[in-house]
Amino acid sequence: MSFQVDISVRTGAFQLEAQFETDQGITVLFGRSGSGKTTLINAVAGLVLPTRGHIRVAGRTLFDSAVRQSLPPQNRRLGYIFQDARLFPHLSVARNLRYGMRFGARRGHQGADFDQIVGMLGLNALLDRAPSSLSGGERQRVAIGRALLAAPEVILADEPLAALDTRRKMEIMPYFERIRDELQLPILYVSHSPAEVARLASTVVVLDKGRVTQVGTPGDVLSDPAVAPMGVRNLGSVVHAQLVTHHADGLSELDAAGLRLFVPRVGAPIGATLRLRIAAHDIILANRAPEGLSALNVFPGTVHSVRTGEGPGALVTLMTDAGPIVARITQRSASALGFSEGKQAFAIVKSVALAPEDISG
Repeated sequence: MSFQVDISVRTGAFQLEAQFETDQGITVLFGRSGSGKTTLINAVAGLVLPTRGHIRVAGRTLFDSAVRQSLPPQNRRLGYIFQDARLFPHLSVARNLRYGMRFGARRGHQGADFDQIVGMLGLNALLDRAPSSLSGGERQRVAIGRALLAAPEVILADEPLAALDTRRKMEIMPYFERIRDELQLPILYVSHSPAEVARLASTVVVLDKGRVTQVGTPGDVLSDPAVAPMGVRNLGSVVHAQLVTHHADGLSELDAAGLRLFVPRVGAPIGATLRLRIAAHDIILANRAPEGLSALNVFPGTVHSVRTGEGPGALVTLMTDAGPIVARITQRSASALGFSEGKQAFAIVKSVALAPEDISG
């Protein structure tokens, strides 16, 4: 297990009760503002002391109230990446990075190779520059590099993309994927963005009002209106597909469990496995196989559930060969089309509805 957490934390009037276990990869703490995400990550960092319980990360015990053990923050071998990069303004990029190396060396640990991290994060051209001359995305890349060079056994990231625009977020997310896949460092990552969850998470821990309400895959969490903390407008599905080929008209062709999908061209090698986040409001449903449509992607399936509330909307979940697909339509349409459990249906998705940030490796 990468993270084993069972703690109680009180900060002022707020009470956090968190219990979960996750495996290797990126564990995303997901929830609304004020749900306890930052309190939890700070407890792992040693910046907040739990009143009871234990925290174990990558096999090491960081806190255990039963034996009165609590490692100080500097001995926990954690690299912390904040929402704002927090670089030293009087130091160049190179000196900021080497500060991370010195911090690891002071603790007696050999960190990652400087040239390897600089190359992986594309920082060579920035080494002599001052932090004030960098873009927001560049500053966050330097902050990631400094954390990696401090010889951490785990990375903590507290909403590291929240202050960036969509373009800068797209620049940074692949680097977290590389940390996950190439360096194989466990990452505890705080977010309230469904797009980040779909793209990055190995496991999602949902927090609401200081309680863990669900632990599951991105697909489990983002498609479940009963637990998703971000509201029905952000519900969606996560589909895994293999890249088959690129076409001259700017589309890439994917295979999702035998279903052919077409998306805007992706920069991945043929054969790569990709994740696609499909927003529920971008899906049209039909009760018979569609013909004569401009939309290229059709998921045949069977209605698993139809959920309605006080408003005009309905959430229809289809079971397809590619996995569950959630669509948000009106109750009037659901009734007119005769959707009920067990009925055949077809989910239709326009290729251009799939944004680049919703497609990842």
